[in-house]
Amino acid sequence: MPHFIDVILPLPLERYFTYTVNPAEFDFLKPGMRVAVPFGKSKIYTGIVHRIHRENTATYEVKDIEFIIDETPVVTEDQLKFWEWISSYYLCAVGQVMRASLPKSFLLESETTVLKNESTFIEESMLNDREFLVMEALESRNALKVQEVMDILDRKSVLPILQRMLEKDFIILQEELYNTYKPKTEKYIFLQEKLKEEESLKSLLKELQRAPKQREAVMTLFMMQSGHLNDITKKQLIQRANVTGAVIKSLVSKGILVEIKKEIDRVLDNEEEGIDLYELNEDQSRALQEIKSSFEIPKTVLLHGVTSSGKTQLYVELIKEQLEKGNQSLYLLPEIALTTQLISRLKVFFKHQVLIYHSKYNLNERLEVWNHVINAKEPYVVIGARSAMLLPFQKLGLILIDEEHETSFKQYDPAPRYHARDAAIVLGHMKKASVLLGSATPSLESYYNANSGKYHLVELKKRFGNVQMPEINMVNIKEKHKRKKMKGHFSDTLIDQMQQAFKNNNQVILFQNRRGYAPIMECGTCGNAPQCPNCDVSLTYHKYKGQLRCHYCSYHTFVPKECPSCSSNALDTKGFGTEQIEQEFLVLFPNQKVARMDLDTTRGKNSYQKLIQQMDAGEIDCLIGTQMLTKGLDFRNVSLVGVMNADSMLNFPDFRAHERCFQLLTQVAGRAGRTKERGKVLIQSYHPEHMILQQVSSYDFHTMYKEQIEERYQFKYPPFQRLIRITFKHRDYQTTLDSSTWFVDALNQIPHGVVVLGPEFPPVSRVRNLYNIHVIIKMTKQQPSDQVKGYIMKIKKSFETINQYRSVRCNIDVDAY
Repeated sequence: MPHFIDVILPLPLERYFTYTVNPAEFDFLKPGMRVAVPFGKSKIYTGIVHRIHRENTATYEVKDIEFIIDETPVVTEDQLKFWEWISSYYLCAVGQVMRASLPKSFLLESETTVLKNESTFIEESMLNDREFLVMEALESRNALKVQEVMDILDRKSVLPILQRMLEKDFIILQEELYNTYKPKTEKYIFLQEKLKEEESLKSLLKELQRAPKQREAVMTLFMMQSGHLNDITKKQLIQRANVTGAVIKSLVSKGILVEIKKEIDRVLDNEEEGIDLYELNEDQSRALQEIKSSFEIPKTVLLHGVTSSGKTQLYVELIKEQLEKGNQSLYLLPEIALTTQLISRLKVFFKHQVLIYHSKYNLNERLEVWNHVINAKEPYVVIGARSAMLLPFQKLGLILIDEEHETSFKQYDPAPRYHARDAAIVLGHMKKASVLLGSATPSLESYYNANSGKYHLVELKKRFGNVQMPEINMVNIKEKHKRKKMKGHFSDTLIDQMQQAFKNNNQVILFQNRRGYAPIMECGTCGNAPQCPNCDVSLTYHKYKGQLRCHYCSYHTFVPKECPSCSSNALDTKGFGTEQIEQEFLVLFPNQKVARMDLDTTRGKNSYQKLIQQMDAGEIDCLIGTQMLTKGLDFRNVSLVGVMNADSMLNFPDFRAHERCFQLLTQVAGRAGRTKERGKVLIQSYHPEHMILQQVSSYDFHTMYKEQIEERYQFKYPPFQRLIRITFKHRDYQTTLDSSTWFVDALNQIPHGVVVLGPEFPPVSRVRNLYNIHVIIKMTKQQPSDQVKGYIMKIKKSFETINQYRSVRCNIDVDAY
């Protein structure tokens, strides 16, 4: 009887691939194990075993696997089911979900190596110029990578050349598999066993009298070991004894000290007991009871608590309860900046039981977190951004989604284009885990679900410690400009309030949702503004680096001295970003310390941490930032928040613009006055009478919700309808338009009466030299979404077989908002 396995490959292909195995492998393999398999002419990939069976349904020649990589599964069976759900709901391949889920170190990659065929005699006359260059390089080196051949020949398409050389038996191709994981090691130093006795140590110290540094190192090590420090690292010894590495090296070579390398954990702290929790107040205790009783039903819970109402303390209580039961907990946050501040707090309570997982972690750290979660030697709480949801949880008891309204939970590129909040709720149902969504400004969809009984709503209406909500005032900058009361982009009201805050030794936050110095640089004579050559956007001026940068494709160029069109020197900037605010602040307040938190200043792994620590320690008087600042950060000494310009968020071509503006402004206002004193918020705007700004100033979430939900119902948007957006991308304008028109004609044949809008070019229609065009499909909750999705996938398959549209990229985004 032949034996088969179905394998998931990390490729955007809509199916599993069948391979044969021998009887011993058949008995040993389990779903979730990794196997190295051949694919295509000469590639080897890492695949995950999905199913082990005896019937061959493949319509192609079935190959043998290369070898088995794992002793035990690295992916759980529940996870494989979850991958299938993501793949079917978000219309992508399981291989794409696999690639997004697994740490890169798990995906052993093959690299083709070119070797000289020693058995063939080659004369120079048999070779053409390019072949001669390759053979000459192989004379001096044993092997070449394909990439190195490209560099030698200075051309991209080297495969036809290598193919010809293969046919003539000049070379051999070999596949090498690379495992990228390297365990972290630390060097530990010990005294030789015989030197631990006092007599032999004394005689050694006499011998070392002429080498005082070596003597000092031995003495220090002896003292540290007698002080019950068992494992002493080389670094610790060098610091304590104040010697160099060379001193230790010579003592090791003399056989006086022993050096041992040990593997250490990158992600787990040493075991310690956590401290007990704070006392909850009356409101929190009531909310906690409500949450627990809803979990028993079981029902997803939405916790709507105003900013600084103590939601995190409730989360800590719930996590503690799960850890005591021996269950794992998942704590999802939208922004890495938030995880930074929260980690230090959770480590106070749970010490070594806290694991962190997000994209600023390197490959090796992510792999170690993965192993701790799947081995589940003890219950952990995993804190992370959206990708943490794809970890191989064993005993998941609780999922917390904080700031659930945040758009950062949605993955846009590459596929799978999933929404971490929605997918985590499904994961909770699959794992029978409790799910809690928390926010001060819930998304309209979640609040609608709570009102219609799908979720249970729990509210916290007061701030912790009965601190008052900040006082929000509007500043009409149109009036201020008329009366000449503006200094740069600061109104006199904002400057007065800032002076007052600094006098009281308080901190200030300034919010401007645009980085760089200015979004446009324009010629005053002819009106020309430098554009990005790859995208349909103007270049943003970054004064600090002296560059014009594109925020879509990262293209950058120097700032011109004169206008490239008319050679005029009258170059001026329009609009303003965080960099310009920082410069204006330093002119107004030269003695105050200022820092910026935006994408330009937080590229490093620990950059968030440094900024947050400086802010907590009071080393920064004013923090200027983009929307990173708005998300749940807790600074105890901020008394004033200034919003530099609220209008840019209101006038945005998106059906969620007003909801997002309300959320953003309410969240940023919530950073002020989180302790005893009442905080102040100043919102500068040209239209202070705007309905949304008035609702923000009176914290009127319910009126905003009623008005927005009414509009959504009228214009057929979520939560009443489902949206699927299909994006077409190609270098040629006409091909993009033609391909999308063909697709729309096919979509209009779908029998269930779905609404198809488009094709339509978005506001920024060309990004990275590719034209984008959108098609939107709207369907009601009553229409059978699975059938409609099935039709869309059929149309996509037909579309991919049309020759002239082969090069058009077609991306499907389900729930694209």
